[in-house]
Order: sequence, then C-alpha cells, then structure tokens
Amino acid sequence: MSVRDDDEIEDSSAPLIEHLAELRTRLIHSVVAFIVGMVLCFTVATPIFNFLTAPLCQVLADRGQDCDLIFISPQEGFFVAVKVSLLGGFMLAFPYIANQMWRFVAPGLYKSEKGAFLPFLVASPFMFILGAAFAFYVVTPLAYDFFLGFQQFGTEGEAVVGEEVSQGLSVVFQGSAQEYLNLTIKFIVSFGLCFQLPVLLTLMGKAGLVSAKGLADVRKYAMVGILVLAALVTPPDVITQVILFVVVYGLYEISIFLVARVERKRIAELKAQGVWFEDEDDDGDEDTGR
Repeated sequence: MSVRDDDEIEDSSAPLIEHLAELRTRLIHSVVAFIVGMVLCFTVATPIFNFLTAPLCQVLADRGQDCDLIFISPQEGFFVAVKVSLLGGFMLAFPYIANQMWRFVAPGLYKSEKGAFLPFLVASPFMFILGAAFAFYVVTPLAYDFFLGFQQFGTEGEAVVGEEVSQGLSVVFQGSAQEYLNLTIKFIVSFGLCFQLPVLLTLMGKAGLVSAKGLADVRKYAMVGILVLAALVTPPDVITQVILFVVVYGLYEISIFLVARVERKRIAELKAQGVWFEDEDDDGDEDTGR
C-alpha cells in the first residue's frame, strides 16, 4: 500500500474519531445532568411524592376516606424516593439532554434541514408534557375512582346467620406507596409516549417515509393496533382504555392532516423550483414529482 493510500485512510478516519469523541462528551454531559437532577429531586422526594398522590387523595376524600399509603417492606420507602428521583431527574435534565443531542446533530445538517428538524425537537417534549398532564389530571382520577368502587364496607351491628352471629365484612383500600407510584408513573409515561404519535408520523412524512394517503388507507389496521395498545398500557378497566383509544386515534387523524400539509408544502416548493410535474396514473388521481 502506498504512502498516499495510508494518508487517505488516516484523513478519512479522523472525522469519525472526532465524531465519536464528541458523542462521548455529549453523553457524559447528559449523564452528569441527569445525576444532578436526580440528586436534587431526591432531596425533595417527599413533596414530589405528595404531589403525585393528589389524584388518589381527591378520590378518597370524595368517598370520606383518609388518604393513607403504607410501606409493606422496610426498604420500600427508599425505593419510592429513588423512583421519584429518577422521574424528576429525567424531566429536569431533559432540556439539557435535548440540547446536547441537537448540538451533536446540527453541524451535519444543511440550513434547510435544521429549520425542518428543530420544530420537531421542540414539539416532542411539549407533547410529552401534554400527554403526561392529561394522564395525571384526567385519566388517573377516573381510573382510581373505578378501582376504589370495589371496596366493601361492613355494616354496623350484628347479623344472625343460622345459629351463628356474623358482622358485615369490610374490604377497604390500604395501598402500597410503591404500587401506587408504579401505576401512576405507568399512566404518565404511557400517555406521554402516545402523544408523540403526531410528532413521529409528521417527521416520517417530512422524510418521505409515509404519506397521508398511505396512513388513511391503513386506518382500520391502525384502529386495531390502538385498541391493542390501550389494552396493554392501561389497567383492565373500560374507562381508561376507551379514553386512551379515543385520544390516540384522534392523534392519528391529526397526524394524517399534518402529513398531508407537509406534502402540499413540499409540492409547492418543487413547483416553485420547476422540478415538479403532474402525471396521471391509471386511476387519474395521483401526482408524481421528479
């Protein structure tokens, strides 16, 4: 191999090494930001947990019950604090982590690509927060109201059954703090991720991976998929499953509209550049751009 070939290999590998080094730096900064956010949230884990119990306490108060959660193992309190810290730390650090991702990707994008990608980067955390808020303030209270409806309160006094004297059986809620937190976080994360659907599909439409017509054609399959998703990520009660189905399917329809808008905008730009022409197919209803 000649010296020139060696130089070409070294020159071509240098940018890759630089990119990997930069990626490592960005990841380290992101992890440090997450750890800092987690430590900060750990110091105020109790107020955060009390805030997360608000939907349950409201439902219990409406039923005339005290809002008391219990620890069923000695270490449960510590793990509850850790889980609260993980969730809070990620939410605190997410803007910084997103900024690190953007600063890593942006130098490799053209100016027009930056302008197209940046709105999606902003919309993604906004839609996640919107979905999380919808889950926390709307879905979670309805779900707990449904679950707590299966409590059984014993009647006062005694009842004679045959020759035995029995009292009414009481089966009331004494919830585990960790189980409550797990279910609440599942609600928040599930709805937050489901609300990413318009962002994801619109970005794929921007890249030409999906089309509005294609999404509309598979609408019935999407409905089945959303029903399965609702059954998997929500508890086995009809109310929350119907709410999730209606919301996600509505987001799917909004995604079709957004993708169609992106396509119209792209066609308008191609026509302005003089590189678009209309071509009727056998059905006479499709346009083609080259």
